[in-house]
Amino acid sequence: METIKTEKQKMIDGELYFSADPELVTDRKHAREQMALINREYDHQIRQQLLKETFGSVETNVYVETPISFDYGYNIHVGKNFYANFNTIFLDICPIRIGDNCMFGPNVQLYTATHPLNPVKRNSGLEYGKPITIGNNVWLGGGAIITPGVTLGDNVVVAAGAVVTKSFGDNCVIGGNPALVIKELETKDSGDDLTSLREKIDRIDQELVTLLEERLATATEIADVKKTTGRAVYDAGREAQILERMKQMIQNDEYLEAMTETFQGIMNASKRLQQNYSE
Repeated sequence: METIKTEKQKMIDGELYFSADPELVTDRKHAREQMALINREYDHQIRQQLLKETFGSVETNVYVETPISFDYGYNIHVGKNFYANFNTIFLDICPIRIGDNCMFGPNVQLYTATHPLNPVKRNSGLEYGKPITIGNNVWLGGGAIITPGVTLGDNVVVAAGAVVTKSFGDNCVIGGNPALVIKELETKDSGDDLTSLREKIDRIDQELVTLLEERLATATEIADVKKTTGRAVYDAGREAQILERMKQMIQNDEYLEAMTETFQGIMNASKRLQQNYSE
């Protein structure tokens, strides 16, 4: 028997939900009451206790300068030895998980909240979110913005004012809008080439997952249009056009066969997704 989810559970799970749901309205009211208590409290120990009562989980040695802002509080999970400077904003529609030994500069903003791109869905009041995960030993510079769905690995430094729109792996400095890798951080023996190359693959994979997820989301929107207009899911001409464009963009012909197989696999997966969505 299928269990019917509450709007709160849909929100936490990253599904479309209505924020005007009475339970969520009550939760936000309670969160604002807790925010007021935290932001008025000058004693660090009492403020830390209030944070432990409000957040989903808090480890030892947590110091947060006020003011701090959040939507619900219970979706924020903070590791050991956490420091946040003034004006930290947590839009914690979905879980925000922060590892050990992390430091936030002033005006850092973490957004899990987002809205449908389709204006009809957006205007209906439906919202959704994507979780944010921050690894251990991460330093977010002043004014950094972390957008929905981002994961940062261990030992990452985010430059002041950066807008982080995709995930990054371990041991790097990132900055800019959108943020890109500025430099790699050496934390292991430089002679360990295999480990270094595998870490590079891991970082690339994280970027690929983000881009493929975006592509598949767009494919479902295309499926919706095709279903509405009565068009078939499979379009041989469109597939040929994509493969031809890929061949023109590729810079190393040595990878042409592998790239063709990869793109064909992506299109096959998109077709299956569109077929399931159209049923």
